[in-house]
Amino acid sequence: MATEALIERILAASNGPSSSAIDALHELLDDATIDATIEASAMPKSVAEAARLVGLSTHTLRYYEQEGLVRPARNASGYREYSAFDLRRLVFLTRMRLSGMTMADLKRYILLVEQGPGTIPERRRIMLDQQDRITRQIRELGLALEATEYKIRVYDGHPEG
Repeated sequence: MATEALIERILAASNGPSSSAIDALHELLDDATIDATIEASAMPKSVAEAARLVGLSTHTLRYYEQEGLVRPARNASGYREYSAFDLRRLVFLTRMRLSGMTMADLKRYILLVEQGPGTIPERRRIMLDQQDRITRQIRELGLALEATEYKIRVYDGHPEG
């Protein structure tokens, strides 16, 4: 299943952490999901195919490469070849950027990942900080939603506004 379809399943799920949303999220993070997508056609993926699969522009993929966030292999002709590992990383990067993680934090995190298991405590700290930021964003969006719903109720009572 394509990443976009999985994300749609998550977003379409009810308000709470339903089992279908959790299943969709696990499927999104599961290596087999991306591996199956790649195996469905010729492996590995070109920059255009990778961009389509993860919902990013080719420019963004090249930028992420320039910043050291992903390092796709090159074929004999010099073209980028995105592996399942690269695609999984791109999905992760996309989710973190969507949640507001800065490029500096992402670069630091990826650098730590590439240094190996000895950096897990620091990576965990980065993820805990990100979790706090996301939780705060969710609360702020909840307040914005309540204000919006209030105004809609007001306008329902007064159609002229």
